[in-house]
Amino acid sequence: MSPIDERGLRELMVESDDLQSDAMRTARRDLDDYVEAVLDTRAERTGSRDPGGMWPGWGKAGLVAGLTGAGALLANGVAAADAAQDVQALQTAASLENVAVATYKTALTLPFIGGADANAVVKAFAEKTMAQHTEHGQAFNAAVVKLGGKAQNDPNAKYAAVVQQTVPTIKGAADVVALAIALEDVAAQTYTKNVSQVSTAELRQLFASVAGVESQHKAILLAVKALIDGGAPQLIALPPDAAKLPDAAGGVGFPDAFFPTEKASPVAEGAVK
Repeated sequence: MSPIDERGLRELMVESDDLQSDAMRTARRDLDDYVEAVLDTRAERTGSRDPGGMWPGWGKAGLVAGLTGAGALLANGVAAADAAQDVQALQTAASLENVAVATYKTALTLPFIGGADANAVVKAFAEKTMAQHTEHGQAFNAAVVKLGGKAQNDPNAKYAAVVQQTVPTIKGAADVVALAIALEDVAAQTYTKNVSQVSTAELRQLFASVAGVESQHKAILLAVKALIDGGAPQLIALPPDAAKLPDAAGGVGFPDAFFPTEKASPVAEGAVK
């Protein structure tokens, strides 16, 4: 197998990092605006930003019952039940990010990804992507905690089981890439669907921004896997040598005209019970 074009992968990493920086800058601003709106409205209604620990653990129905009992509505007119679903969505998102982090961490223990036999740039790409997922999870959990809920520090149980079953079957880099594609796809589809499920413009912007990052991860991985499977990893480059690329190269990273959501995780799938 030909060596991977390190210059091309470095440029892909720079592009990914730029998109990540833009998305997280927007995410932090939108999350802060959303949290402030909730807390300010709570203070107006009750005289306290945390009336009697109204949201501890968020747990069962405490959040919904507490806010409903106080007769509170968010400043933008969203009911308490919608705020509860927002917290669930954020916790589920954090659970998916935790799965991704754990998966990349495991991949980096494999000799052909993070060991002595690994390409240095492939290893750096895995490390960078893992760091981005860590940042996403921290942002989601920060909002949950500010709203009085419990941070979701565990991986999504459904997909953690998939990873556990898949890891022993991995034989090479292409297998790792295939697993990463599946997880990035679930996250991207979930956040895309969340855009229509959460209650405020700030949260819609947040999920749309992070969905874009996950979609880019998936697109890059699809292109990398196609070239690895085709025995031409040397063509992983930016800009590519168009004359040498297969006909499918132009669309392999973007197989859908409209991004699907049928694999999206339900809002409460990764919520803290």
